[in-house]
Amino acid sequence: MASWWRALVRAAQRHPWPTNVVLYTTLFSAGDALQQRLRGGPADWRQTGRVATVAVTFHANFNYVWLRLLERALPGRTPRAILAKLVCDQAVGGPVAVSAFYTGMSILQRKDDIFGDLKKKFWNTYMTGLMYWPFVQLVNFSFVPIQWRTACSGLFGLLWATFLCYSQQSGDGTLKSVFTFLHLKEANAVERPREK
Repeated sequence: MASWWRALVRAAQRHPWPTNVVLYTTLFSAGDALQQRLRGGPADWRQTGRVATVAVTFHANFNYVWLRLLERALPGRTPRAILAKLVCDQAVGGPVAVSAFYTGMSILQRKDDIFGDLKKKFWNTYMTGLMYWPFVQLVNFSFVPIQWRTACSGLFGLLWATFLCYSQQSGDGTLKSVFTFLHLKEANAVERPREK
């Protein structure tokens, strides 16, 4: 086993909260860097810094506390306990996380209407999340030890953050907007060589 992995396991055992928060924040921020790369523009590290700020000040800590609260309130890995955790997570955790992201980013970007993106994109984003997060959390609640659940959410959150950051920058919170963008980008890439 690599020494970095042993160090990570030791850190998670000794200091589970900060270790999970750092891992989650790193992965969530990487999602913003990835969406910027996919969009093809220059890297905007200030934007990635804002995403990291929202992740470290709210998302990672909320996720850590929320997952522990769910486990304490609904302990175990029986199908009934897992289903109850999934329902609570999607009914409470999901809306809180989406709201905090759009509002937090608007505050950090100093937008005049800090609830504008939230009002426009919340339902689309929440509904898109319902196609992704229940499956992620099913794995998380069924197989992942509690001390690693926030880090596991962060790992799957990399893909979600890529979508979420794209939606916040130029999407409408739907998968359709992402697929439309990727299709147009692909079509433009095919047309350029023909023009030469």
